[in-house]
Amino acid sequence: MNLLTAKGIWKSYTDKELFMGVDLGIEDQDKIGIVGINGTGKSTLLRILAGVEEPDQGEVIKGNRVYVRYLPQNPMFPEGMTIYDYVVTKNRTEDNEWSIAGDSKAILNVMGFEDENARIDHLSGGQKKLVALASALMADCDLLLLDEPTNHLNSEMVLWLEQALIQRKGALLMVTHDRYFLDRVCGRIVEIDKGKLYQYQTNFAGFLEAKAAREDLELATYRKNKNILRSELEWMRRGARARSTKQKAHIQRYEELKEITKAPVQDQKVEVSTLSSRLGKKTLELVGLSKSYGGRQLIRDFGYVFRKRDRIGFVGPNGCGKTTLMKIIMGLEAPDQGEVTVGSTVKIGYFSQENEALDPRQKVIDYIRDTAEYVKTEDGTVSAAMMLERFLFDGALQHTFIEKLSGGEKRRLYLLKVLMEAPNILILDEPTNDLDIQTLAILEDYLERFPGILIMVSHDRYFLDKTADRLFAFEGEGSIRQYEGGYSDYLKIRQREEKGADVFGKPTKGSAEKTGKVKTVKKKFTWQEQRDYETIEAEIEEIEEAIAALEKQMEQAATDFVKLHQLTEEKEEKEALLEEKMERYLYLSDLADQIAAQNQG
Repeated sequence: MNLLTAKGIWKSYTDKELFMGVDLGIEDQDKIGIVGINGTGKSTLLRILAGVEEPDQGEVIKGNRVYVRYLPQNPMFPEGMTIYDYVVTKNRTEDNEWSIAGDSKAILNVMGFEDENARIDHLSGGQKKLVALASALMADCDLLLLDEPTNHLNSEMVLWLEQALIQRKGALLMVTHDRYFLDRVCGRIVEIDKGKLYQYQTNFAGFLEAKAAREDLELATYRKNKNILRSELEWMRRGARARSTKQKAHIQRYEELKEITKAPVQDQKVEVSTLSSRLGKKTLELVGLSKSYGGRQLIRDFGYVFRKRDRIGFVGPNGCGKTTLMKIIMGLEAPDQGEVTVGSTVKIGYFSQENEALDPRQKVIDYIRDTAEYVKTEDGTVSAAMMLERFLFDGALQHTFIEKLSGGEKRRLYLLKVLMEAPNILILDEPTNDLDIQTLAILEDYLERFPGILIMVSHDRYFLDKTADRLFAFEGEGSIRQYEGGYSDYLKIRQREEKGADVFGKPTKGSAEKTGKVKTVKKKFTWQEQRDYETIEAEIEEIEEAIAALEKQMEQAATDFVKLHQLTEEKEEKEALLEEKMERYLYLSDLADQIAAQNQG
């Protein structure tokens, strides 16, 4: 059943065309994700479909008795309204009159709301978004439109929402940057790219493959037409006898080819050259940190010495103290106990959850020039204007006032300023909020090459899996527990423990009492394993450097096919060796963690 159809939609803001005659149809039970870089019009499309905004041209046709519910990024609430009225009273119908109060209470409890009669005016921004989300989920609608529903949700809430939307009946159309969420919830992806809509009947992983295939096909068609045009051009230069009907047709064909043979416009990508300062031997040390608010213990006796190239993620529910800890490290808040010791060469870049106060009347280029006119990168000296170009701020946009930027563009601009300060320790507090997927992918690639220390607070599971190799989880009453690996590794350990098994998959003491005595074999390294464990990281680094050197040689030998073949074989041997070493490293690291936990326990 067709619920809603958009036909020939055109929309522009000032001189920027967002949509150029796009069409979109939504069927019953569709679960669609919208993707595209910041500023392409994702939120605008949702508002047009919701009837909140009008297109310049085209129309939106809604089926008879089709009810559409829209959740904006920043919902507004009537003054003085309570949580109960917004979630229950607003959504009460004859069909759900007897069940909605209980169902709403269950959802609000999951979200951490104990007092349904609390006024929404008194809630934090994140809590207000949760109330709006709860109300949208309780709505008995045919089509649910969600704009960034996972923003400000902790990881557990995102998992809960993921399951709720998978099981929910009715159609769904949403904008989100959460790639795991898109992959698991949506069976159809709509991409907004340079004013056009591309539709893919697949999840996010399938979309990535299909998009790459589409771009390859466009490029191949362009090259084919260019070759034909080249031969036609040669024919024209030799001189055409224009009187002949046959020759006139030939000339017409040449003119038509000239019109259609244009290079496909490639996606703009954020390019970030590595910017950092030298980091000395002494880095950053946290000693016995404790912090309480209003009688509630957020952090209790936490300590850690950061090592060079550490990639540390902090996770936990909203309000548990993650941002507070980052502010203590930055010196913006004082701990109740303990101290932060910072090395003399340390230069911290802090990308906070809330953008720093951006002057709306300042121009984009002036904001960046306030940090530096020129910066030194791995590619040489680069001007502020060139760095802005790499961050998708073209010449016209550079001279735009900040107030005219979208939320995502402001976030990207703020990120550029932090990186241009050339820090050797990066603290990123919820860096994925409001950044588009393409920008996130490039940022993740940059972070992999960043030579300093990374400290990240994030609820984005995909981001943590790609960037973190150790997590600290806030687990209540000020306790902060260390886990090795990314978010998926952390989640597996938590799931095992909840099912009555320890971190290694063995029954816990409580479950052993039910199933009988469990004999524990003490784990330890063999002599060879101990020797390998001490040297394997250096061996891996050496192999990676050898592969990088071979790749440079291959670029230089691009026309020497004999040499190129020899280098390719050598590179393949090194890559096979690297894979073998990585498997050994993972095994030894896991064994080392098990031994350490065993000795502590």
